[in-house]
Amino acid sequence: MELKEIMDQQVFAVAGNTQNPEKFAAKIKSGLTRQGYTAYGIGKELASLNDVPGDVDIIDLCIRPEEGLRLLQENQKPCKCVVLQPGAESPELIAWLEEHQVPYVQNCLLVGMETYPRKAE
Repeated sequence: MELKEIMDQQVFAVAGNTQNPEKFAAKIKSGLTRQGYTAYGIGKELASLNDVPGDVDIIDLCIRPEEGLRLLQENQKPCKCVVLQPGAESPELIAWLEEHQVPYVQNCLLVGMETYPRKAE
């Protein structure tokens, strides 16, 4: 999945500290919300991806690779793609995604929102 296609989705789960405005996860979640996406914070707000009400289109990992791997291993919700923010990737995490045939990209949603901005509906 390309970044433009990711930014065409609606429901995002952002894993990381979404409550500290200095953290990238918080900047991403608030940016998504401002642009009219539905965004849920995983970690400080919801404990698990499984706690997200309804379907999840995109899982965005803004956390240490070992925490991202744990969240994905526990996850029971299908998603269209996982975004590995810079620093959130590891060989183990990528191997798990490939073994389980989970589509993923190594990219940044801040870049996606700037490159493919969407007006709030």
